[in-house]
Amino acid sequence: MSRRRPSPWGLAFLVVIVSACSPRLPTGVDTERLQEAISAGIGDPATCVLIGTRGSAKVAFRYNTRTTCARELPTCVGAARGTVGDLLRAVASDGQARAVSCSASDDGTRGVAWAAGPVSGRDLVYAAVMEGERTLPGHVMADRLAGAFKDAGL
Repeated sequence: MSRRRPSPWGLAFLVVIVSACSPRLPTGVDTERLQEAISAGIGDPATCVLIGTRGSAKVAFRYNTRTTCARELPTCVGAARGTVGDLLRAVASDGQARAVSCSASDDGTRGVAWAAGPVSGRDLVYAAVMEGERTLPGHVMADRLAGAFKDAGL
């Protein structure tokens, strides 16, 4: 019995179809410029920023790696833990801005901060988390991200 190898054209077609369905940032927004603006404002190796569509929370942009963005951290609301994706889904659903911070370690040497809300003038929402020894407060992250989004044309 012989096996047919998939056609490279068929695979290319499939990639085009899948990527056409993926949400994207608005036309004119330079993703490299957005990466740089976020890096300058709040970036470090333990920071994640997701931008998604309002209502569905489908991710159109991610700052940092999937591994960094998948980390479960204290939510600063009771003893709950969550991911930045959880926060993105919440803000996409209710449209409410959030900015909180708390200790991420028992000894208080590490902090975690969360910021989320609508992207001004767009049908997009964002969620961000930062964790580490010198974490910015959540409201400072929100202010700096608003500036980064504006600088990048978002």
